[in-house]
Amino acid sequence: MHIPDGYLSPSSCAALYAGSAPFWYMALARVKKALHTRLVPLISLFSAFCFLIMMFNLPLPGGTTGHAVGIGLATVVLGPWAAMLAVSVALVIQALFFGDGGITAIGANCFNMAIVGSLVTYVCYRAMAGRSPLASFRRVVAAGLAGYLAINVSALLAAIEFGIQPLLFRDAMGTPLYCPYPLSVSIPAMMIGHLTIAGMAELIVSAGLVALLQQSDPSLLKATAGAATTLKELGPGRGTRRLHTLWAGLCTLMILTPLGILAVGTAWGEWVASDFSNPAIRQQIAGASFQQPAPEHAPKGLEQLSQVWTAPFSHYAPPYIRSATFGYFLSAMFGAGLIILACSLMGQFMRGLRQ
Repeated sequence: MHIPDGYLSPSSCAALYAGSAPFWYMALARVKKALHTRLVPLISLFSAFCFLIMMFNLPLPGGTTGHAVGIGLATVVLGPWAAMLAVSVALVIQALFFGDGGITAIGANCFNMAIVGSLVTYVCYRAMAGRSPLASFRRVVAAGLAGYLAINVSALLAAIEFGIQPLLFRDAMGTPLYCPYPLSVSIPAMMIGHLTIAGMAELIVSAGLVALLQQSDPSLLKATAGAATTLKELGPGRGTRRLHTLWAGLCTLMILTPLGILAVGTAWGEWVASDFSNPAIRQQIAGASFQQPAPEHAPKGLEQLSQVWTAPFSHYAPPYIRSATFGYFLSAMFGAGLIILACSLMGQFMRGLRQ
């Protein structure tokens, strides 16, 4: 679901950056008003959680892979505005340092997952949870279903963005310049895997961890508990000490990230330009695209834009580390550290604006 450089036209990327900008602005404004000592660590924690959970690749039908995003849990705990920032930070770090998603497509990826994903989660969770108590099982079910719906709506948006490219952007010979597959391929190719495995993973993560928080620190669930509850109510309380438990859980997740490379394959629509010239990979692309042949060479626009940025640790594989497992773990540790640093700097910046 991470759209790489070259799959969307420059105008599509610009439009989605423009569409994301007002939400980023509103999110910063809302979080700045509710800023307190506990909020910044929470944003850091759940941003790092989203980054790490997206490293656990799952095998999907057609030989591709997918993953949960963590947007369901992040939104239930942080609320939609802070969740937008948390997931956006994770996506920016992924694009800049690890090549997971393109820098030209940051606006698109953030719009799909961070912005729309958090809004869908919030609306669905509030509607399904109603006025039920924080510790009720209804909220567990609501969180799981909201996460499931959110990741599938995000996947559908990405599929539409992929699929409209060959309709709108072709060369003089009628050859697609960017993503080569139309809506009739992109939508089922993306949605089959997300409606089944990736969506269920998001459901289980969201529901399971909300159930855990109900037992360990239900105060973390107040942000989305009702219309009168705001982020300001997440001030220091009895659950503050238990953030240490959540950080310990995050470290455990980081240690387990090498399990994420057990699934073999590439996510649909995330092939690099050189893959289109490789007969074996072209066959895999066709198999994942309902046997519609892949072009023999990468579309011209795709090839050009794919060279805009080269991530220093592309595919979470530091070039100086021979062990793929150890390299993946180091990438997880480095990425989480960068996210915590970025969120801390963002918090200091917003505090400075309030003074």
